[in-house]
Amino acid sequence: MSDSTVNDDESVLARLGYKQELHRSWSGFSNFAISFSIISILAGCFTTFGQAWNNGGPIAISIGWPVISAFILIIGFCLAELVSAYPTSGGIYWWAAKLGGAKAGYYTGWLNLVGLVAILASVAYGAAIYLNTFIDLFSDGYATGFLGGNYLYQQFFWFVALLALITAVNIFSSHLLAVINNVSVWWHVFGALIVVLVLVFGPDSHQSLSFVFTERINNAGIGGDGDSTFWFYVLPLGFLLTQYTITGYDASAHLSEETQGAANAAAKGIWQSILYSAIGGWILLLAFLFAATETDFINSFDPAVNPYGGGSVLAVLSSALSPALFKLVVFISMSGQIYCSTACMTSTSRMLFAFSRDRAVPGSGWWATVDAKGVPRNAVFAAGAAALVLTLPALYESPSGAPTAFYAVVSIGVIGLYLAFAIPIYLRWRIGDDWQPGPWTLGSRYRWLCLLAVAEIAVTSVYFVLPFSPAGWPLNDDFSWTAVNYAPIVLALLLGALYAGWHISVKHWFHGPRSNLQ
Repeated sequence: MSDSTVNDDESVLARLGYKQELHRSWSGFSNFAISFSIISILAGCFTTFGQAWNNGGPIAISIGWPVISAFILIIGFCLAELVSAYPTSGGIYWWAAKLGGAKAGYYTGWLNLVGLVAILASVAYGAAIYLNTFIDLFSDGYATGFLGGNYLYQQFFWFVALLALITAVNIFSSHLLAVINNVSVWWHVFGALIVVLVLVFGPDSHQSLSFVFTERINNAGIGGDGDSTFWFYVLPLGFLLTQYTITGYDASAHLSEETQGAANAAAKGIWQSILYSAIGGWILLLAFLFAATETDFINSFDPAVNPYGGGSVLAVLSSALSPALFKLVVFISMSGQIYCSTACMTSTSRMLFAFSRDRAVPGSGWWATVDAKGVPRNAVFAAGAAALVLTLPALYESPSGAPTAFYAVVSIGVIGLYLAFAIPIYLRWRIGDDWQPGPWTLGSRYRWLCLLAVAEIAVTSVYFVLPFSPAGWPLNDDFSWTAVNYAPIVLALLLGALYAGWHISVKHWFHGPRSNLQ
């Protein structure tokens, strides 16, 4: 890293009101790597495959993935322009405060922070599920013997173990994290390639092109196959696979104060991580679909027939591959999810550090402290503790046997993140040509790209709060609280708490970003 690059980055940061506290040891590739790792096609494409399979079937994946990816790329372009002008660790929050005032920054920051903690919790918990499954594949008595055979306790045990591991890694050094994320990129690239090759040459037969690109499946129990309800309700629920998977790319912004040439590198890190993940994820998902020949088995929700759950990718893999190849693919995905969890912890801690630096978080003096290695160690511990507390509902087993309460809470993660994205994008559009962009800019194209990005987020957020089954509607004869989508309730409580907090106390002492320059 040249002295001129260091000086330029520190000068830009000083103009934004901050001194250089974090170590600027990340290259542009490392910045791209953390967003690519958080998106993690080895995590999202595996863990949420069933969302699309059961709500739309193959067309929700083969066609839905590239269409929704294109919209997400537009969102990424809009965020890239913002980070190029304001390369700070606060990222989303800082932009909103700069463009819309302290109140906009307050709401955006808390939506972003809660979303990041929820994503960290869900990814680490998903990794624990795959770790638990992987261990079970090598031990006949593990499933019934370990922790009394209670699989929720088993998964939570491994979740805590993984959370401790990624916390330890994150407090060691910023440079080590950069190296780990660089390795993670190649694990995702070559790991996904190996999975695709296994699914090409491993199964005895494959599905047809017609099945992959035209077949419809509706396991949601909502509407019929091909009626208006299917096209406008069920199928969009399947599109949430893409929206769940391709998120967290704001990490490139949160790590911008540790990145060389951040005004350009962080901007490229955002949109390039989305683009390459979209291409790689589509290839991987198509490989799953071509291997899904045992559709009756995959669709089965009977644990005695299908122990992995109806519509899950594990059901696809176990029915198409030999036991040895099945273990290999589970190991590749599990490792990718651990890499993803590590990157999520890094992004969350940097956001907490920056938000606390501006005194927006209780106990901000603790979380804004940086150790001798240039790592916000206390923020890392706080992020891990918050993720642990958020995951406690996973210990409750609903009548369906699934950790419904946990899934209800973490579903707010994606909503929180995307709503946080929408606020500064809209504010940038509102300012128009009077806004001063950085070196990476959309030019006049911002006029329609920003509006399109906000519209996509608004539509997607509506589908995130809809029930996923008829039993989730209060007026339905089969209504059950275990089938309710709690996301709108959690979102309403969060927004209500933020509203009350702002008007009762926060507006009297919080005035947005605070310079820490002498």
